[in-house]
Amino acid sequence: MKLVECVPNFSEARRPEVVQHIRSAIAAVEGVTILDVSSDTSHNRTVVTFVVPVTHAVDAAFAGIAAAREHIDLTSHTGEHPRMGAADVVPFIPLDGATMDDCIALARDLGKRVGEELEIPVFLYERAATRPDRENLADVRRGQFEGLRDEIGRNPARKPDFGPERIHPTFGAVAIGARPFLVAYNIYLGPATNMPIAKEVAKAVRGSVGGLRYVKGLGFEVDGQAQVSMNLVDTEKTPLHQVYDMVKMEAEARGVTPTWSEIVGLVPERVLFDAAARHIRLRNFSTDFVLEHRVRLAQQGGESVSSFVASVASNVPTPGGGSVAAHAGVLGAALAQMVAGLTIGKKKYAAVEPQMKEAALTAVSLGNQLTALVAEDAAAYDRVAAAYKLPEEGAAAEAKRQAVTNALLEAARVPLETARAAADVAELALLAAQKGNQNALSDAGVAALLADAACRGAAYNVRINVSSLEDKSLGASLLEDTRGLVARTRAAADEVERLVDASLNA
Repeated sequence: MKLVECVPNFSEARRPEVVQHIRSAIAAVEGVTILDVSSDTSHNRTVVTFVVPVTHAVDAAFAGIAAAREHIDLTSHTGEHPRMGAADVVPFIPLDGATMDDCIALARDLGKRVGEELEIPVFLYERAATRPDRENLADVRRGQFEGLRDEIGRNPARKPDFGPERIHPTFGAVAIGARPFLVAYNIYLGPATNMPIAKEVAKAVRGSVGGLRYVKGLGFEVDGQAQVSMNLVDTEKTPLHQVYDMVKMEAEARGVTPTWSEIVGLVPERVLFDAAARHIRLRNFSTDFVLEHRVRLAQQGGESVSSFVASVASNVPTPGGGSVAAHAGVLGAALAQMVAGLTIGKKKYAAVEPQMKEAALTAVSLGNQLTALVAEDAAAYDRVAAAYKLPEEGAAAEAKRQAVTNALLEAARVPLETARAAADVAELALLAAQKGNQNALSDAGVAALLADAACRGAAYNVRINVSSLEDKSLGASLLEDTRGLVARTRAAADEVERLVDASLNA
């Protein structure tokens, strides 16, 4: 199942009954899980965070926008935060199994529906933007409700992507987009008398004027305190601790020390883990160190298929072809196990039941082994990459050379193990095709095809790593073993194919 997060911002926080009405409208849509509702009365703004399958995402967001149209009138709205609409901004963020392209499509589908059915002008922003000058939300919202009301229909630059070329008289307009995860982060600088400093600090850290590239910041007075209010739009490239350190440095240069900070809405756990690891100077931190993270993986049975596919499709090199080959082997083993299971307990196949029970257990073992190899292959690649980054001047040169050699040999050994397991899967598939339930013969055929692909894909990875060795003789035995496993797997797969074709052509 593909999941997305949606974080609509509504221009209302001082009437709890209106906030509840909007929340209820969103929650009523099938598949929605409300994660958080955060209201700030000074900003007069509420942020609703929910997750939803992509199939219901447009309906849920539309329900919230429609409720805001019914209950919020911007002509009488006041608050610290800039706004141009009753539902001011509606972003989609990819989660489990979803991609940014999914979110862009959702933004455009929602925009079209809001423009047509609610007669609200819609501006697409961030990754969903149809023009470069609308990627930045601040540019889209410039002038706010009042300024846009005067310009739309007159200034061609203010032509909406969807909906009428006129402001909705009470709702205003809405920005709908797709973006990575955003963290709303505020740092307080003491009493309101420090407001001039808060504004200077916000300007210093703001990316648009030369500060931190992925930070948007403004200075506000909130509950008698000076606040630097920020949106961190890419915490991988500009992490939370870097933002805090720069605000602290800029504030202290002006004689003020931050008093406290806050996060509005939700934040990915890695953002806080990274900040904590930086604070205590914890080297080589990974979420694998976190007990609860490991427990969740164990309870969930590991990474989901959709999440794995999304990881493969990302623009990072791992998981790559070696991991995918191992994953194909896992699926082949699962199909062989399925055929065995469909055979066990059938009177017609009583004579082969012991073999099928053993085959099912073997398939489970091979599946577990190949599952581990999915991660091992990615880790092996990371070790090779790390070895190539070692210093190579002077005495360190020989150490680097040996480290690269060792890493490449290990990176070849891992897919060799994948090929070996895949060959075993192919032979299980052959056993299933020969003696298993003939109603599932085509499933045994698919298992064999997957095993063959897994073995040949793993062989590519053995060969590419051996070819990178300075002394290729070190990998000669690995290549010889690989050739034998490919031949063995191919022979089993060919026989399964013959059996399947004979059955289908009978």
